[in-house]
Amino acid sequence: MGFTLWFKRFLMSLIPAVLFSAVQPSYAASEDAWSSLKSGNRVVFIRHAVTEPGVGDPEGFVIGACSTQRNLSAQGRADAKAIGEAFRSRAIPVSEVLTSRWCRCVDTAMLAFGKATPAPMIDSMFNDREKSDEAKIREVIAYAGNTGKRATPGNLVLVTHAVNVQALTGVYPAPGEIVVTTFDAGKFKPVGRINLFSR
Repeated sequence: MGFTLWFKRFLMSLIPAVLFSAVQPSYAASEDAWSSLKSGNRVVFIRHAVTEPGVGDPEGFVIGACSTQRNLSAQGRADAKAIGEAFRSRAIPVSEVLTSRWCRCVDTAMLAFGKATPAPMIDSMFNDREKSDEAKIREVIAYAGNTGKRATPGNLVLVTHAVNVQALTGVYPAPGEIVVTTFDAGKFKPVGRINLFSR
């Protein structure tokens, strides 16, 4: 076998390993954040998973019409499922899953948790024309204020957009990143970040 042919086969043999390692969850640096979720009563912000390339949405997009929006990529759909598997494997209690009405958020929530309640208060703040950012923030804060009073003591999960997470927590997350917070004195206080995907 010539060197050129051997080298090509060697490179091809590396591809599956590289692809496999690229999508594997990385838990080690996030143990404290996972531990904090065990007792429930946390507010968990999740940025929607990876989408098809682009920024914002096409001109004239329609809420509820997924074909008009920027949606999850195949990798994003796989990542969303991995988020749910991580929660289930660690027996993390989830009481509610609220999502932005954008399809990429609803799909992330459904693939991860099998449930999603659309909530306009966490709709995208990117070029928002329907409702002011301040009004949305006030609404989320008011809703979160009742988290500890609910009958189910699980964690409240909000699947939304990067700009919303940053406005509410001060953290700008990567696609699919999880920001764990406590809610105290009318503010969301980050206690940990979990990014399952190293790319």
